[in-house]
Amino acid sequence: MGYLAKMPKKKPERMMTDWTAGYVADITYTHGYYAELNPLHAQAALRYAAWVAPEVRTACELGFGQGMSINLHAAASAVAWHGTDFNPAQAAFAQELAAVGDNGAQLSDQAFAEFCARTDLPDFDYIGLHGIWSWISDANRAVIVDFIRRKLKVGGVLYISYNAQPGWAAMVPMRELLLEYAQAMGAEGAGIVPRIDAALGFAQDLLATNPAFARANPQIPERLKRIQEQNRHYLAHEYFNRDWHPMSVAQMGQALESAKLQWACSANLLDTLDAINLTPQQRTLLDRIPDPLLRQMVRDFCVNQQFRKDFWVKGARRLTALEQWEALRAQRVVLVQPRAEVRLKVNGALGEADLQAAVYGPILDQLADHKPKTLAQLEQGLQAAGLGFGQLREAVAVLTGAGVLLPAQDEASIQRAKKRTERLNSHLMMLARSRQELSYLASPVTGGGIAVPRFHQLFLLARQQGHKTPPDWASMAWQLLSAQGQRLIKDGQALESAEENLAELTRQAQAFAEQRLPLLKALQIA
Repeated sequence: MGYLAKMPKKKPERMMTDWTAGYVADITYTHGYYAELNPLHAQAALRYAAWVAPEVRTACELGFGQGMSINLHAAASAVAWHGTDFNPAQAAFAQELAAVGDNGAQLSDQAFAEFCARTDLPDFDYIGLHGIWSWISDANRAVIVDFIRRKLKVGGVLYISYNAQPGWAAMVPMRELLLEYAQAMGAEGAGIVPRIDAALGFAQDLLATNPAFARANPQIPERLKRIQEQNRHYLAHEYFNRDWHPMSVAQMGQALESAKLQWACSANLLDTLDAINLTPQQRTLLDRIPDPLLRQMVRDFCVNQQFRKDFWVKGARRLTALEQWEALRAQRVVLVQPRAEVRLKVNGALGEADLQAAVYGPILDQLADHKPKTLAQLEQGLQAAGLGFGQLREAVAVLTGAGVLLPAQDEASIQRAKKRTERLNSHLMMLARSRQELSYLASPVTGGGIAVPRFHQLFLLARQQGHKTPPDWASMAWQLLSAQGQRLIKDGQALESAEENLAELTRQAQAFAEQRLPLLKALQIA
């Protein structure tokens, strides 16, 4: 997210004194939010996998990008967060959010080597890196591993995501070609976006010649087509870096060995559902492999894994069956989608699968009021439906993996976080008046971020400022948009007249009031 490579300069001697050290600095990262960085998510995933989950009081995010995740988590929980991102523009925005929300996050723009050498940092229960590891140098990876070795507490958790083999195997030479073309053929002084467009155009010209590489790797044309459609800010940080290193989970294990870390489980809870990811023959094969890292490596071949999200633990300890059931029964979850919008379908490596309505329907009905409930409370409420705890446990894991449910904090933590989330959300909604990329707000219930698109934020802002009805919310939103020369798009066409725009905004505001506002109230965002 933060430490991503800049386009190499024409004059390599500048790389020795360039403060970016080869990382992308002329185009900032996206304003994404990553729920896997939420310690509540880590604790739940570890419990589902029968590992002891630590209590998290201190946490660190390395390479926080624009700082959305770290600020939403700091505001919405009692965890003391620290972090760094080398890009000063990104760090400045993150620090602005931290100051406005008064969330206590200690954020810097230091490079990894400088930050990780600090003596004033606490030891951490949780360290997270999202979208960093594959895009930094071997030297920086060594710095990070040493930092984890020294600063992650015994029993602490590391979250790390990275580009994985074998899913990237065919794309490696194409990515190298894109980077080389952008460097060698890009116009002198041109920004990175024109270079990206030129490199993608050349790649299409190459494929049009039907090269043997494309015939041997038939997935490349389709992948390149998808790349063409993606956000250029994302592409700059994903493909056009000096350092870019997909690796296997076994290589990751070797890299983290000196930090005394053990692979615990995937951060993607849907990975635990073999029925949607593996054929019966593949499951039989994997059952023959006792070594966890080798089993994960073989599994990556089965599903052609492209991106891994994993939890690693220093001093991992297994829960007994009784301990796991007690921990899971105490787990609180909340429904974060309107009940009527939940699709009883889920996607895995084998495609889309249907969820049994007889199992999932009653569970969702119990949670339809959007109030947090423990699995013990759900178990009691589902007795009439004849569902056992084993079915409930698996269904909750699947729904959490699908983003339908999220882990929830206890009531005392919710109340302590509420003032901080209100301050941060008010600031983000004010920014949404003129910015489209800030599409998350903080929930004290979930201890993290919830997707709230721009227009919904404008409706919430209007409501906060005393406007009572959906037509009033729409009117305020239209005043803001029209003053900036902005128009709505409906069915692919821009709405030109004020009447058309206001009518569409009113329709959306009414739907928001009926469908989304009750949910946001329950999550204590509204």
